[in-house]
Amino acid sequence: MSAVDEAIVREYFESHGFLVCQRRKYVVQARAKTADEEINLIVFHPQATGAGPVEFELDAASLRQVSRAIVAVKGWHTEIFAPSVLQHQPRIFRFVEPQAVAEAARLVGGEGLLKLLVIPGLPKEKAARAKSIELLRARGVDGVISFRAILAELIAGVETNRNYQKSDLLQVLRLLKNYELLKAPQLELKLRAKSSHR
Repeated sequence: MSAVDEAIVREYFESHGFLVCQRRKYVVQARAKTADEEINLIVFHPQATGAGPVEFELDAASLRQVSRAIVAVKGWHTEIFAPSVLQHQPRIFRFVEPQAVAEAARLVGGEGLLKLLVIPGLPKEKAARAKSIELLRARGVDGVISFRAILAELIAGVETNRNYQKSDLLQVLRLLKNYELLKAPQLELKLRAKSSHR
């Protein structure tokens, strides 16, 4: 997982009022990672509104119900998390192993601790999507957030007349929007609709 992927996810949680802890500041190369090293972030929201979301695929509204969670970021941006990927990549689930969860619980408490996975996306086809969700739940994952949803929300929230000097990511998004290299999603839909009527 690249530092860019982690920075994007960190910014997303912070924008929703979460306190974010990064577990490891180093990269393990000489040996296999332990389960607790598979946790990228531990997040805590002191003003969460509920015991946890009902939905498996989280968005900004359901995120308000999350009080604390461990987060694994899988920035494999060329893959969809289809059932075949989930069945043949057991390392995806290392962050939900009891040792990893216990380590995180020591920091933020175990009550209501969710296990969230940030992924490129789930299959669009209904049966494959349902099977992927079933496999993820069976392995102990409480919810997923897609990179598309995270990026769309961050882009929409950036204002071109603000200087985000404390966040390199938001500053880059601001510059891209300022120079019209990024368009708001609804504008793109309107443009596509107009071009299809011609």
